[in-house]
Amino acid sequence: MADEDPEIQPDPVTEAILEEVTGAGLDWRGIILVPVLAIFSAFVLGGLVIFLAGEGVGTILTAFGALVTGSVGSLGAISETLTFAAPLILAGLAVGIGFRAGLFNIGGEGQILMGGMAALAVGFSFEGLHAEVHLPLALLGGIVGGAIWGGIPGWLRAVTGAHEVITTIMFNFVAANLTVYLLKSALFQEPGRSDPISKPAFESARLPRLLEFLDEGYRVHSGIIVALLAAAFSYWLLFKSTIGFEFRAVGANPSAARYAGMNTSRAYVAVMAVAGAMAGLAGASQILGNTFLKGTPGFSSNIGFDAIAMALLGRSHPVGIVAAGLLFGALRSGGQEMQATANVGIDITTVIQALIIIFIAAPALIRAVYRVKASDNTEQITKGWAT
Repeated sequence: MADEDPEIQPDPVTEAILEEVTGAGLDWRGIILVPVLAIFSAFVLGGLVIFLAGEGVGTILTAFGALVTGSVGSLGAISETLTFAAPLILAGLAVGIGFRAGLFNIGGEGQILMGGMAALAVGFSFEGLHAEVHLPLALLGGIVGGAIWGGIPGWLRAVTGAHEVITTIMFNFVAANLTVYLLKSALFQEPGRSDPISKPAFESARLPRLLEFLDEGYRVHSGIIVALLAAAFSYWLLFKSTIGFEFRAVGANPSAARYAGMNTSRAYVAVMAVAGAMAGLAGASQILGNTFLKGTPGFSSNIGFDAIAMALLGRSHPVGIVAAGLLFGALRSGGQEMQATANVGIDITTVIQALIIIFIAAPALIRAVYRVKASDNTEQITKGWAT
């Protein structure tokens, strides 16, 4: 265009790299600026909430300082951040992959529960098996359990037209109650207990802790490596494989995809199965990465619902979801320090998370408030009920 400054025109190599990594080319406003401003706005309003609760400016500064210290202020804090981030990234991928295919997977919570239970079942079986075999088998159990639980709503969408929003929500309730039932069954329940607590998985199925050689209190485990590998696989699947192209084509326009000869029914089942597999890995990470290697009714920790936030904040792109998972992991880790140091309720971090999602979901509001120029290639990251 004539009014563009030739001195700031991107070179083709840089543009190609950014297009490859972000899927949005050089739209740095949409990729970086708008999310950063959304996060900043959420913290400002979060501070206002603390102020309206009767706290002074000093308390607000102390609280946010503790939030930073508790998330990245020490090796132990970083360990906690990464521990929280691992399942968040995996669950975020489960929702983001669905978004790319035009499906709204709200069933991450149920898929996490079923994947975790399947991983647990493998984990307390096969006593004496070497860790090099047992751990991959347990993780595979989580993948299969989540894939089956996610694939069923995909099949229902493909065969009957039942909307995945309804079926996945209902499957969350089924999974939650089925988990409690299984935990009290003779197969899962720890001998001598009457409450829904499972027998522990064997140590050979445990996700190894990465910094245990430095301090036994550092909880970060190899689940974060699994999460990063899953993100890399998701990137390859979506942007480098034929089936990933079909996923994105079906998400962009199902009618055009059918006209081009693509099997949209198969795509719906496949994408929900892949999404469920990612959530199942998150469940396996929760079980096999914890201290006691046991299952409890609340081991999912509502990660399946936070996953929607991960996908929205990360623009349904694996790289963005990893960044969003690290951010929300930091908020969870730092929130504990904030509560202990400034005596500010940890619920304020939930308020901040909600505000971030509101602003990310309404980028036009952020652009209007901060007078950020809109790009010409704004990408739709979710679909409506009419799809």
